[in-house]
Amino acid sequence: MEETQITPSLSVPSWSSASTQDQSSTAGQASSTGPQPSKSSVIPPPVKSKGPSPGAGVRRMRRIIAEDAEWSVATVPLLTELCIQHIVKNFQNNPILKQLLPEHQKKVLNQLSPDLPLAVTANLIEDENYWRRCCTQRWPVCHVDEHGGSWKRMFFELHLENLLKHFIPSTTDPEVILSLLPLCRNYVHTIRVDQFLPPVQLPPPLRGGDQSDSSSEGEMEEPATGHYQLGDLVAGLSHLEELDLVYGVKDCGMNFEWNLFLFTYRDCHSLAATVKACHTLKIFRLTRSKVDDDKARILVFSLLDHAALEELDLSHNLIGDRGARAAAKLLGHSRLRVLNLANNQVRAPGAQSLAHALAHNSNLVSLNLRLNCIEDEGGQVLAHALQTNKCLTTLHLGGNELSEPTATLLSQVLSINTTLTSINLSCNHIGLDGGKQLLEGMSDNKTLLEFDLRLSGIAQESEYLIGQALCANREAARQRALSPSHFMSPATAKGPENLAG
Repeated sequence: MEETQITPSLSVPSWSSASTQDQSSTAGQASSTGPQPSKSSVIPPPVKSKGPSPGAGVRRMRRIIAEDAEWSVATVPLLTELCIQHIVKNFQNNPILKQLLPEHQKKVLNQLSPDLPLAVTANLIEDENYWRRCCTQRWPVCHVDEHGGSWKRMFFELHLENLLKHFIPSTTDPEVILSLLPLCRNYVHTIRVDQFLPPVQLPPPLRGGDQSDSSSEGEMEEPATGHYQLGDLVAGLSHLEELDLVYGVKDCGMNFEWNLFLFTYRDCHSLAATVKACHTLKIFRLTRSKVDDDKARILVFSLLDHAALEELDLSHNLIGDRGARAAAKLLGHSRLRVLNLANNQVRAPGAQSLAHALAHNSNLVSLNLRLNCIEDEGGQVLAHALQTNKCLTTLHLGGNELSEPTATLLSQVLSINTTLTSINLSCNHIGLDGGKQLLEGMSDNKTLLEFDLRLSGIAQESEYLIGQALCANREAARQRALSPSHFMSPATAKGPENLAG
């Protein structure tokens, strides 16, 4: 508020008369003490009136000082803002969103708490920014690219996985997981569970003397109650495409027991029925779960003639030749494109079964048999199969006790095969002569882009020359990708003169 100050004319004589009297009295006293200063040098302070003077006729204005210097009528919230605040405050009991204008919806979503119950937000809120806040508040590291780039899908997949990892059979109510189905069935495409807790069991009483803690694995008895059965859950997920499981326990510490890492026959039969009934499943991984031949055969036979399955990963298990034979049968009764049996117990007979299936297969593009023991007997039959196979692009045979005979046959494959782009023979015993054979085969190959020969015993010169051939192949592939004909349809690439015919 502006302050108006008016100096009245009647007040001037009173101030001046008072100052004259003061000056005269002061001059009388100072004449006896010394030289007297001039009148202009002495300026007495004005005398302020302590009360109103009726005869002075002074006009005074009322002065108002606000307690809040920033207070203004303009800062009063609009009615729209008050309504938005009320909606946000009561959203849990009365969720109002779809009826609002888009700009008002955005304001409401920006103010909503990430801690609202999923029963309220799951099927109502589609805004990715809201679900991003929910994810970042709950998990410090978020890789949304692993969940299709959708924050909402990431939240429900990680939330479901967390419930599965901490489910305790016979203790946790299964309804805790099944009640989530109506909320997440349209958003869960992948389930990755790296832990399945076993049922809680009381320690048995000791019988006659101390018992050793280091009991053998063969003495393990399967518990009466297995791990959580996924059948009902997977049946309710209409968009599930990937199932990645590990039957074990993490961070068990001093409570370690072999029974914690036991994939039982009950689990196996239940899981086999689950994946067979899931017609949308494209990727199935069951790793580090001590799957042996019998259990592998149960799982594989349930996948025969599966219309959607594209990738099967049973790596880091105990699968031998019988399990590999079952996987070879699957190659002829499915559209499998990726097969991973790394770090198992497959030997030459199992490799022979896979080679026979590979020679007649037209779908498989990647085969991983690293860290097995197929030796030259198995490596040679696989090389023979690659002479007729026209679809495999990636072959991993690292750590399989291979030597020069296998390298000799692979050199013949390199000279005639036009589909392989990546081969891994690392950690084998190829030797100097085997390296020369592979170099000779690479001289006629124009399609191989990666060839891992580390720790295989070949000469440094051979390894260098093979690397030069790979660089030339990669450069030629890059040039082909940049050529205009690469982006044209086959009919257009023939030229306009051929289109008329």
